[in-house]
Amino acid sequence: MALGTLRAVPPFGFLTNHGLALLCIAADPEIRIRDIAAHVQITERAAQRIVADLVRAGYLDRQRVGRRNRYTIQVSLPISLPAQRDIDLNSLLNVLLPTASSAQRKHAMPTTTKAA
Repeated sequence: MALGTLRAVPPFGFLTNHGLALLCIAADPEIRIRDIAAHVQITERAAQRIVADLVRAGYLDRQRVGRRNRYTIQVSLPISLPAQRDIDLNSLLNVLLPTASSAQRKHAMPTTTKAA
């Protein structure tokens, strides 16, 4: 196919709803469940279950700040991929998120250093 030729959007997504919700949280650590649901195009109840799954698995910490939650992503945790690779969550998020980071994103994704 020649460069510049547009294709129709495929009827599937490359990321799961869990991955998409995590990207929403990485972009805005104080995002509301209803906003996650709207961005991912799922129900609020499904978004609640997904966030609870991510908290239970240790990928997110949730802290109550006033009437809202603030999420912190545990970027040093490994992620499971079909192919056996040594990759942490921070590496994946750095590929999927834009390079221009807001102060909120920097707070949600603390930098990690690996020992050589």
